[in-house]
Amino acid sequence: MEFLSTLVDVVLHLDVHLAALLAQYGTLVYGILFLIVFCETGLVVAPFLPGDSLLFVAGTLAAGSGLDIVTLCGVLLAAGVLGDNTNYWIGRVVGPRVFRWEGSRLFNRAALEKTHAFYEKHGAKMIIIARFLPILRTFAPFVAGVARMTYVRFFLFDFLGGCVWVFSLCLAGYWFGNLPFIKNNLSLVILAVIGISLIPAGLGYLHHRNAQAS
Repeated sequence: MEFLSTLVDVVLHLDVHLAALLAQYGTLVYGILFLIVFCETGLVVAPFLPGDSLLFVAGTLAAGSGLDIVTLCGVLLAAGVLGDNTNYWIGRVVGPRVFRWEGSRLFNRAALEKTHAFYEKHGAKMIIIARFLPILRTFAPFVAGVARMTYVRFFLFDFLGGCVWVFSLCLAGYWFGNLPFIKNNLSLVILAVIGISLIPAGLGYLHHRNAQAS
């Protein structure tokens, strides 16, 4: 419970915590931000780390502090792409070892082939859309690796998705984060960013339930 309350406090007051890190470590904060985004996108055990909200708040800091927005976007883009690619290759190595139990309903050769076919057909959309979906953002590249999605195809769409994700959120924070209303209600804005990012997953769940009911 203590870990959860600490995590909630960090997420809701990212501006305060990042400002404190910037004051204490200066430009080394670029490395800290790189590490957070890399872990959130590259390690399947770290989907709880802030993603969308972190990019937005980092953009607001760049508008009013010593962070350079161009450098910030470059660092975060590199972290997101390298994280996804690390996740992809972990999945690619682990996949054949996991999907080898023919007696299993989920982890068998047929399931692997179906997953591969799905990613070859829909993987491009999945990789781009997943950038804006918490948790799925962490697992999609791993599953793409498990499914052995063609790497060149994965990399191109992952890079494209990373560009859209990083630049849209960082620049939104940079351009709008220091407006009086947003600045005075940043915790609510962070909650709104998180809530908006969860809407597609909620709609997908409702669609799936309705499909099952019918």
